[in-house]
Amino acid sequence: MEHRPLGTTGLQVSRLALGTMVLGAWGNTDHDDCVRVVHAALDAGIDVVDTADVYADGETEEIVGRALRGRRDEVVLCTKFWNPMGPGANQRGASRRWIVQALDASLRRLQTDWIDLYQVHRPDPDVAMDELVGTLDDLVRQGKIRHAGTSTWPAELVVEGQWAAERRHAHRFVSEQPPYSVLTRGAETSVLPTCRRHGLGVLVWAPLNGGWLTGKYRRDVAPPAGSRAEYAGDHMTTNDAKHDAVDALREVAADAGLSLTHLALAWVLEHPAVTTAIVGPKTPAQLADLVGVGDVRLDAATLDRIDAIVAPGTNLADADAGWTTWELDAPRRRRP
Repeated sequence: MEHRPLGTTGLQVSRLALGTMVLGAWGNTDHDDCVRVVHAALDAGIDVVDTADVYADGETEEIVGRALRGRRDEVVLCTKFWNPMGPGANQRGASRRWIVQALDASLRRLQTDWIDLYQVHRPDPDVAMDELVGTLDDLVRQGKIRHAGTSTWPAELVVEGQWAAERRHAHRFVSEQPPYSVLTRGAETSVLPTCRRHGLGVLVWAPLNGGWLTGKYRRDVAPPAGSRAEYAGDHMTTNDAKHDAVDALREVAADAGLSLTHLALAWVLEHPAVTTAIVGPKTPAQLADLVGVGDVRLDAATLDRIDAIVAPGTNLADADAGWTTWELDAPRRRRP
């Protein structure tokens, strides 16, 4: 499998990364089968494994830790913090207290002494950027993490993070993990160009838009049992703009001699800012199909046809952006 540099870290990472959100209670509840998915990914040449403490309330990290026994050195291991992990007001977010506690818990679950890429899952409006950068810098110096990254941050905060690290002479954020797919192109307006300017690696999540770009959801047809539509809301199945786009993309894929899934993955990887696309198979069979994209490249005519279906910079569903600025929350608008 092709490898690409992760920003300016010197790390070389596979063009596909294994996302693990559906390994465990949120998807495949058979732990042995989940371990087989991880092993199959490694055997196929995928050497980036991305998880988060919040996935299945820590269960997914435990599965990943079990799967990586004896193979830890083969993997660039990524996890995330920020989401609530308990009822307490301080069991979430990006405070120094919580980051240190959350990291120690992740290390235990993952059965490892260090994390290659420790990512802030979303922005935290209550933590100063200098405080956040300083805490993560300390963890790098302690050897508990190798690098720090962000996930679903707007471009202005990506830049602020770089400035804060420069002011403090601290280790900087080396990557961003935005949502990006043919149906969710908002990152093209500022996030992806900002990452290129600052030399950040980009690991994109939901390149298949939660199953839309596998052809899983059909207009006026009930979604498959066990699909994400069961818990992700109506936007998963009732968005007419998405249905229209997917219908048109099927024709493009057929003309290119590709499956819709492979067209969508290859399209994401064509963007010059993108380092790797995170795929989240639930079973070994799904993984085998995804890695089948191989080294597929799309020609200019195909890319132009896709642009005509979904305009650059466009999100067809607001919910797919993954985050809305906290300044739009009612208390911060200074209104009752």
